[in-house]
Amino acid sequence: MSNTRVAVLVALALVVAAAVWIKLPMGPVPVQSPPANTAATAVPPATPAPAPSAAPAAPETATPTPPTPPASTASPAAPSAPAAETPPASAQAPATPPATPSAPAAEAPATPAAPSVKTADPFGEQQSLTAKKVVMLRGSAAWDNAFETLVGSLKTLAGFLDKQGIKPAGSSLIVYTSTDDAGFTYQAEIPVEQDPKNLGRGMSIGTSPEGPTLKFVHRGSYDNMDNTYEAITNHLDDKKLEAKDTFIEEYITDPLTTTEDNLIINVYVPLK
Repeated sequence: MSNTRVAVLVALALVVAAAVWIKLPMGPVPVQSPPANTAATAVPPATPAPAPSAAPAAPETATPTPPTPPASTASPAAPSAPAAETPPASAQAPATPPATPSAPAAEAPATPAAPSVKTADPFGEQQSLTAKKVVMLRGSAAWDNAFETLVGSLKTLAGFLDKQGIKPAGSSLIVYTSTDDAGFTYQAEIPVEQDPKNLGRGMSIGTSPEGPTLKFVHRGSYDNMDNTYEAITNHLDDKKLEAKDTFIEEYITDPLTTTEDNLIINVYVPLK
């Protein structure tokens, strides 16, 4: 074989080999394939720059690896740590403090209200009256206008003493001297410590009743006095006690300034 022929054969072989290695017809196609995984950016095209050695194969294997980074992106799921929102649960802890408001149960000290309970007024209590100096005014009245008549007499006495500059020395008294179905006679009395001068018509100076009595208390209007006296009669009958024909009313509240429904009257029943 001549050298020229050998040279031609070698040149052809080189051409064929070069064609095989470079893969001229196939080269453009692989370059378009990278778009399949866009993650392999312009870096893969740079790899073909090396000589047509086996190195180009390495880039193709390197490209599969980029999918793994997405796995790392899964790590952002770690932000599930927001489950640490359990702190809001701690915020629920304040719900327990409301239990403490049970402390207001300490309001039990309201028990001291017990002392506000009022005991009943004594009824039928034995009491001995002491005589006092009084200025008195005698009168009579029908049961229909009893209270108005009594208040009128007390008002006359109070006005008289006020003009004299004399202050009452005790509560006003009404002493019933006789009674019947039509009405009664009475003495309106106001205790004093000095003798007034120039007594008015029907007035006199005297002493209030004295001696053993039974004390009863009436609260309310004069119109309800009938109920009190009925209870007094029943009490005397139960105790088999005999009373005198007279009885005394002591006005603890001033009937001239107190509304009738708020009257407080001590009733004294002298015993035989």
